[in-house]
Amino acid sequence: MKIFPAIDVKDKKCVRLVKGDFDNKTEYEISPIEQAGKYKDHGFKNLHIVDLDGALTGETINIDIIEEIVSKFDLEIEIGGGVRNFGSIQKYVDAGVDKVILGSAAIKDKNFLKVACQKFPDKIALGLDAKYGYLSVSGWKENSNLKTLDFLKDVNDFGASRLIYTDINRDGMKLSPNFDETENVANNSNCPVIISGGVSSINDIKKAKELGNKNIEGIIVGKAIYDGDIKLDELAKEIDA
Repeated sequence: MKIFPAIDVKDKKCVRLVKGDFDNKTEYEISPIEQAGKYKDHGFKNLHIVDLDGALTGETINIDIIEEIVSKFDLEIEIGGGVRNFGSIQKYVDAGVDKVILGSAAIKDKNFLKVACQKFPDKIALGLDAKYGYLSVSGWKENSNLKTLDFLKDVNDFGASRLIYTDINRDGMKLSPNFDETENVANNSNCPVIISGGVSSINDIKKAKELGNKNIEGIIVGKAIYDGDIKLDELAKEIDA
């Protein structure tokens, strides 16, 4: 079970949103680079980054921060947030990230996802953000009227190397992840799945491991770290444990 501590970047700062709402955000004093260093010092090997400026603009606004994190720390990084064209994917791949996450752009244009997987083999992660079983797009502001599992069925053979499943109702709420729905997605996915949204305590990490689902690759931990609900020392004990 891989553990992905999270960094959400906005205006060069670490922030966390509640349910993806930009009007309901918390800013933290520590810089993204310092936070990445902290994770590295605790022995983490993976890192989940969302460029919230990118999500709003569709541009790789914080590429310099990503490049610095990649060059300073030996971490496997997945990055998402407003990746809408092949040029942006190329920039991130050139920067040395492990995976580039495609979300809204992939859901709105399945062919973009298909070609991206062909052009960048083993580099594309599919981000599926759902509410009540339906996918949301555009920073979670729009409901797509697409059922998660129906969409997954259509794109399952495209060659995405990872799927990140987020229950929007849980994200930033620290209500525990939606394990049942994530397992349902994992059982229907051709690629490994990452649990995202709602991690509230170390018990959620332990429960994720206890699922024993071979197609669940890891779990993302964000707000619970920043708010002190999960101490990095105790989370680090769960790495490869």
